[in-house]
Amino acid sequence: MFSIRHMLVGVLALAMLGVGCTNYSGNAYSGRQVRSAQSVQYGTVVSVQPVTLEEDHPALVGTAAGGVVGGVLGNMIGGGRGRTLATVGGALLGAAGGYAGEKALTKQNGLEITVELENGQQLSVVQAADQQFSPGERVRVLRGSDGSARVAR
Repeated sequence: MFSIRHMLVGVLALAMLGVGCTNYSGNAYSGRQVRSAQSVQYGTVVSVQPVTLEEDHPALVGTAAGGVVGGVLGNMIGGGRGRTLATVGGALLGAAGGYAGEKALTKQNGLEITVELENGQQLSVVQAADQQFSPGERVRVLRGSDGSARVAR
Protein backbone atom coordinates (compact mmCIF):
# COMPACT_ATOMS: atom_id res chain seq x y z
CA MET A 1 0.00 0.00 0.00
CA PHE A 2 1.21 3.49 -0.79
CA SER A 3 1.30 5.96 2.08
CA ILE A 4 1.26 9.76 2.08
CA ARG A 5 5.05 9.65 2.44
CA HIS A 6 5.43 7.58 -0.72
CA MET A 7 3.20 9.97 -2.66
CA LEU A 8 5.13 12.98 -1.32
CA VAL A 9 8.45 11.45 -2.38
CA GLY A 10 7.08 10.75 -5.87
CA VAL A 11 5.66 14.26 -6.31
CA LEU A 12 8.88 15.92 -5.16
CA ALA A 13 11.00 13.70 -7.41
CA LEU A 14 8.86 14.70 -10.39
CA ALA A 15 9.15 18.36 -9.39
CA MET A 16 12.93 18.06 -9.45
CA LEU A 17 12.74 16.82 -13.05
CA GLY A 18 10.84 19.97 -13.99
CA VAL A 19 13.81 22.25 -13.27
CA GLY A 20 14.31 24.13 -16.53
CA CYS A 21 17.21 25.64 -18.41
CA THR A 22 17.58 29.10 -19.81
CA ASN A 23 17.75 29.07 -23.59
CA TYR A 24 20.98 30.71 -24.76
CA SER A 25 20.46 29.80 -28.40
CA GLY A 26 21.31 32.27 -31.15
CA ASN A 27 17.89 31.40 -32.57
CA ALA A 28 15.83 32.00 -29.39
CA TYR A 29 14.30 35.36 -28.51
CA SER A 30 12.87 36.43 -25.15
CA GLY A 31 9.40 37.95 -24.98
CA ARG A 32 10.79 41.47 -24.52
CA GLN A 33 12.95 41.09 -27.66
CA VAL A 34 9.98 40.35 -29.89
CA ARG A 35 9.00 43.31 -32.06
CA SER A 36 12.07 45.30 -31.00
CA ALA A 37 14.65 46.57 -33.48
CA GLN A 38 18.17 45.17 -33.49
CA SER A 39 21.13 46.72 -35.23
CA VAL A 40 22.90 44.45 -37.72
CA GLN A 41 26.62 44.47 -38.45
CA TYR A 42 28.56 42.15 -40.71
CA GLY A 43 31.90 40.59 -39.98
CA THR A 44 34.16 37.56 -40.18
CA VAL A 45 34.62 34.91 -37.50
CA VAL A 46 38.15 35.12 -36.07
CA SER A 47 37.94 32.30 -33.52
CA VAL A 48 35.48 29.91 -31.89
CA GLN A 49 36.07 28.47 -28.41
CA PRO A 50 33.88 25.92 -26.59
CA VAL A 51 32.57 27.11 -23.21
CA THR A 52 30.15 25.86 -20.56
CA LEU A 53 27.01 27.90 -19.87
CA GLU A 54 25.67 27.78 -16.30
CA GLU A 55 22.63 29.35 -14.68
CA ASP A 56 23.25 32.51 -12.63
CA HIS A 57 20.76 31.67 -9.87
CA PRO A 58 21.47 29.30 -6.98
CA ALA A 59 20.06 25.78 -7.24
CA LEU A 60 17.33 26.37 -4.67
CA VAL A 61 14.65 24.11 -6.15
CA GLY A 62 16.94 21.09 -6.44
CA THR A 63 18.44 21.67 -2.99
CA ALA A 64 15.06 22.07 -1.28
CA ALA A 65 13.36 19.21 -3.11
CA GLY A 66 16.34 16.90 -2.56
CA GLY A 67 16.41 17.80 1.14
CA VAL A 68 12.72 17.06 1.58
CA VAL A 69 12.88 13.78 -0.34
CA GLY A 70 16.02 12.71 1.55
CA GLY A 71 14.45 13.64 4.88
CA VAL A 72 11.25 11.72 4.14
CA LEU A 73 13.21 8.66 3.00
CA GLY A 74 15.51 8.88 6.04
CA ASN A 75 12.47 9.10 8.31
CA MET A 76 11.30 5.73 7.00
CA ILE A 77 14.40 4.07 8.47
CA GLY A 78 14.77 2.82 12.03
CA GLY A 79 13.06 4.13 15.12
CA GLY A 80 13.67 6.51 18.01
CA ARG A 81 17.02 8.32 18.00
CA GLY A 82 18.20 6.32 14.96
CA ARG A 83 15.24 7.58 12.96
CA THR A 84 16.07 11.19 13.87
CA LEU A 85 19.68 10.72 12.75
CA ALA A 86 18.54 8.99 9.53
CA THR A 87 16.09 11.83 8.84
CA VAL A 88 18.74 14.54 9.31
CA GLY A 89 21.35 12.55 7.35
CA GLY A 90 18.87 11.83 4.58
CA ALA A 91 17.90 15.51 4.36
CA LEU A 92 21.56 16.60 4.13
CA LEU A 93 22.46 13.98 1.54
CA GLY A 94 19.28 14.67 -0.42
CA ALA A 95 19.95 18.41 -0.43
CA ALA A 96 23.50 17.85 -1.70
CA GLY A 97 22.23 15.48 -4.38
CA GLY A 98 19.45 17.86 -5.38
CA TYR A 99 21.89 20.75 -5.69
CA ALA A 100 24.27 18.71 -7.85
CA GLY A 101 21.39 17.39 -9.95
CA GLU A 102 19.96 20.83 -10.68
CA LYS A 103 23.40 22.22 -11.56
CA ALA A 104 23.98 19.30 -13.94
CA LEU A 105 20.57 19.75 -15.56
CA THR A 106 21.05 23.47 -16.17
CA LYS A 107 24.53 23.31 -17.75
CA GLN A 108 24.72 23.77 -21.52
CA ASN A 109 27.48 23.65 -24.09
CA GLY A 110 28.24 27.05 -25.54
CA LEU A 111 30.57 28.89 -27.88
CA GLU A 112 32.57 32.06 -27.46
CA ILE A 113 32.61 33.49 -30.98
CA THR A 114 35.05 36.31 -31.76
CA VAL A 115 34.06 38.34 -34.82
CA GLU A 116 35.99 41.07 -36.59
CA LEU A 117 33.43 43.59 -37.80
CA GLU A 118 33.77 45.46 -41.10
CA ASN A 119 34.92 48.57 -39.20
CA GLY A 120 37.89 46.62 -37.74
CA GLN A 121 36.40 46.30 -34.23
CA GLN A 122 36.50 42.84 -32.66
CA LEU A 123 33.53 41.59 -30.69
CA SER A 124 33.16 38.41 -28.64
CA VAL A 125 29.71 36.85 -28.20
CA VAL A 126 28.86 33.84 -26.02
CA GLN A 127 25.82 31.79 -27.01
CA ALA A 128 24.58 28.18 -27.09
CA ALA A 129 26.44 25.73 -29.30
CA ASP A 130 23.35 24.92 -31.37
CA GLN A 131 24.97 26.34 -34.53
CA GLN A 132 28.54 25.75 -35.63
CA PHE A 133 30.78 28.60 -36.82
CA SER A 134 34.24 28.42 -38.37
CA PRO A 135 37.08 30.96 -38.55
CA GLY A 136 36.90 32.89 -41.81
CA GLU A 137 33.11 32.49 -42.08
CA ARG A 138 31.07 35.61 -42.91
CA VAL A 139 28.36 36.27 -40.27
CA ARG A 140 25.87 38.83 -39.01
CA VAL A 141 26.05 40.24 -35.48
CA LEU A 142 22.68 41.37 -34.15
CA ARG A 143 22.74 43.79 -31.22
CA GLY A 144 19.70 44.65 -29.14
CA SER A 145 19.08 47.91 -27.32
CA ASP A 146 19.29 45.93 -24.05
CA GLY A 147 22.98 45.15 -24.68
CA SER A 148 22.36 41.61 -25.92
CA ALA A 149 24.11 40.31 -29.02
CA ARG A 150 23.99 37.17 -31.11
CA VAL A 151 25.90 35.75 -34.06
CA ALA A 152 23.90 34.41 -37.00
CA ARG A 153 24.45 33.42 -40.61
